[in-house]
Amino acid sequence: MSDNAFVTTEAAVEEVTPERLKERIDAGKDVFLLDVRSESDHEEWRIDGASVESVNYPYFELLDGIPEELHERLPDDQRITVLCAKGGSSEMIAKTLEDNGYNVEHLERGMMGWARIYECVELDTDGDATIAQYRRPSSGCLAYLVASDGEAAVIDPLRAFTEEYVHDARALGADLTYAVDTHVHADHISGIRALAEEVDATAVLPETADARGVDYNREYETIADGETLHIGDVDVEAIHTPGHTTGMTTYRIGNVLFTGDGLFTESVARPDLEDPEAARDAARTLYESLQALIERFDDDAVIAPAHYSDATTPNDDDTYTADLGTLVDTMDALTMDQETFIDYIVTDMPPRPANHEKIIATNLGQQAPDDETAFELELGPNNCAASEDAMTN
Repeated sequence: MSDNAFVTTEAAVEEVTPERLKERIDAGKDVFLLDVRSESDHEEWRIDGASVESVNYPYFELLDGIPEELHERLPDDQRITVLCAKGGSSEMIAKTLEDNGYNVEHLERGMMGWARIYECVELDTDGDATIAQYRRPSSGCLAYLVASDGEAAVIDPLRAFTEEYVHDARALGADLTYAVDTHVHADHISGIRALAEEVDATAVLPETADARGVDYNREYETIADGETLHIGDVDVEAIHTPGHTTGMTTYRIGNVLFTGDGLFTESVARPDLEDPEAARDAARTLYESLQALIERFDDDAVIAPAHYSDATTPNDDDTYTADLGTLVDTMDALTMDQETFIDYIVTDMPPRPANHEKIIATNLGQQAPDDETAFELELGPNNCAASEDAMTN
């Protein structure tokens, strides 16, 4: 194929929506991505999948045409999906590839569009509540809608998806009465205030959040260890499980434990986001919190975390949960002695979430970015788990 110079034409190149691209990936269809963002952006945050092959070649190196080096890496017999940050650069590069004879499309709205994907699936529980799990593939964030007898609550909501929670609660014939966070998040902008303002729900934070300087423009409530919220016919018990943060709280409904960022289905929390200098002490506290959960609850208790990773395999029902007993059997970190656990957790921790200081300040009410700025602050991986060495074996 010849190497034509960069040309802009009026003919629009075909585009694919983020939702359609994800359908292909989920179906196991081979996907070839040409990511024209910077090398650092691609390294930090990209679209992955078992059937995905991704090549990174920065946009500015393609302005004068497609170099031979890239020609050698591109397939002749497969559709190429070009992506960038917001969709503009990828469309132009895709057009150049099309002029060079390639079968090509570009990702609509780029990674900004990918970050807008939000999916929901109902958990199969035996209790009196309907529990829906929301997932954001771009960051691995999980949130939960709990509805019972005409009332509902959202646990760990994301501000960017306020309307989804409101719509789904109404579809279940329930009024949103509570918007609850398990802790002050460092990886995404919390939606508890936005929900409280939208439907006059009560925003709820763990009791120790006050000590971190929460300063909201509207009223909120705090909940202490052992206290209970009532949603229709079900009780939501707060269980203080510090370690990831001082205020980290697990919420229990029946045998379902909403563990926030304390315990995931393949890893445990990192202990350094609130106070890096106190990471070892926080890891010690985390160990005690996890052991207390293991001692208190039966093996069939369902762990419903606030995050999952690209490496996590969903259950047969497409949910991201696990039985506590299974995690104890498979996760090395849950069967170590305390000192070994501490060394394990604080060694080789991943980079902190992008913009984590601004995100924390926003979630404390100390900064007030508009919706667009808030959305851009939380783009990228969550990185709230400890190192991969803490994952299941």
